[in-house]
Amino acid sequence: MTKNLLPFLTLIALLGACQTTSVENESAINPETYWGENPWPEIRKQRINELLPQAMMAAKVDCWIVICRENNNDPMADHVGGENAGGTAAFMFYLDEQGFHSKVYSPSGEATALDELDIHDEVVPVSRGSSAVQDAVNFIKEKGFNAIAINSSTSNSTADGLSYTQRMGLEEKLGRDARKLVSSTELIYEWLSIKLPAEVEILTKAAELTAAWQVEAYKQIVPGVSTDKDIAKYLKQKIAEYGVTDGWAPDQNPNVNSGPDRGHSHATDKVIMPGDVIQIDFGIKLYDRWVSDIQRFAYVLKEGEDKAPEDIQFYWDSGKAGNRAALAAMKPGAKGVDVDKAQRDLMEKAGSIYVPWSTGHPVGYVAHDVGPNLGGSQSKTPRASAQKLLKEGMTFAFDGFHGWKREDGTEKTISVEEMAVVTANGARYLVAPQEELILIK
Repeated sequence: MTKNLLPFLTLIALLGACQTTSVENESAINPETYWGENPWPEIRKQRINELLPQAMMAAKVDCWIVICRENNNDPMADHVGGENAGGTAAFMFYLDEQGFHSKVYSPSGEATALDELDIHDEVVPVSRGSSAVQDAVNFIKEKGFNAIAINSSTSNSTADGLSYTQRMGLEEKLGRDARKLVSSTELIYEWLSIKLPAEVEILTKAAELTAAWQVEAYKQIVPGVSTDKDIAKYLKQKIAEYGVTDGWAPDQNPNVNSGPDRGHSHATDKVIMPGDVIQIDFGIKLYDRWVSDIQRFAYVLKEGEDKAPEDIQFYWDSGKAGNRAALAAMKPGAKGVDVDKAQRDLMEKAGSIYVPWSTGHPVGYVAHDVGPNLGGSQSKTPRASAQKLLKEGMTFAFDGFHGWKREDGTEKTISVEEMAVVTANGARYLVAPQEELILIK
């Protein structure tokens, strides 16, 4: 681990005591002071130099070109250092007999600042009136690459940043060599699906805050008075106070639901009542980069109850068992569909109704990140991503499900969602999982 990351990780260790501070006693936090310097620039360099060559070899490409520009930039621009592009720039990464290299053809007005970031081996200024893409094409022809990855994809939006006109222009300049162009889908999959240890540390901190704040939020509930939206507002306040951002679409984060299933949705004005099972699905983003996704469940005790009824307790135990089975199935070499089957088998034995969602998904730079889908075991033709192999360093948010029919005919699902990282010998939770239903008096 690089020395530049040590102050950040030391800060993480000191922050634990701040997790349960109440809103009433806490003023807004200055993110720059509280979180420290953004570790992304250092992590990005490490990812490019250590993980990208492996991804290119796994994808069987010897060159990758990313064309960046202002206002309508490629989704991968920030990962390769092209987030500040104004005029069109060509970012190239390639393998040859000497090893791995990076080379950028950048408009001269931006080349100096880009070079000072010290990300790439070489930044070549392109004078006004000349074409960075043409210069890149000339280099490609000189090197004689066999497979040139470009960001055009039918299955992954992150790998589909090259516009139609950009592709047409590139192919025209390449001429006969345009036949060497291949989709970067596999390359980007291999690269983004793996997280560095330093990134797992950051995701762990995000998970810790996410889980702790949900427990705090449940303590605010007054049955018969509080609404789902009230609890969502409490968590929104925590986001603002700690200087973090939403893990996904702000209107649906958090999803607080004390009624029947609503899927991915916003919190409503429903009043929380005794007998309700409450779901909070919540995620935050640290450094505007790394995302958490965790759910916590609670039961509102009725008058005279001191524990959940047998049926509710059974549903909870069933969902928790499914989550634990999924974790046990998560190991290098397993397929995503295998993880899904491990907990689906338990669901069937426990008498759960059908639940349409996948057991889990990759999480990291976005809530639904690039990597294997943990689903598909009940489909005759599972999606391709469910057939992908799990690898060390992949991070997931995943559920154990139990769904049932309520008395009014609507459906309710307990989805015990936790976060985990795949290790050399299996998988481990990022934070301690929820063991018991939270009981609200």
